[in-house]
Amino acid sequence: MVLDGAPSHKGKKLEVPGNIALVFLPSYSPELNPAEQIWNVLRRDYFANRVFDSLNAATLQAEHGLANMASNRQAVKSLTNWPWISDILNAK
Repeated sequence: MVLDGAPSHKGKKLEVPGNIALVFLPSYSPELNPAEQIWNVLRRDYFANRVFDSLNAATLQAEHGLANMASNRQAVKSLTNWPWISDILNAK
């Protein structure tokens, strides 16, 4: 699992299962965070030039966009499975 430097990701009481490896990104490096790529596509394809009447409407749009994105596994993989991530996973 790739994590940014948010304090909540570094809790002292966090118990990580043996089948999960944590990879911490350098501070202030959103360009390295694969989750940021998901949000970039979501903003571009599902939120650009839109005005929402309520937070609920925006939440529903996010759910719709994420569900559509999740249905295309290859597209999500191309956004998130970068070579350096594969290298780390294969080295374990």
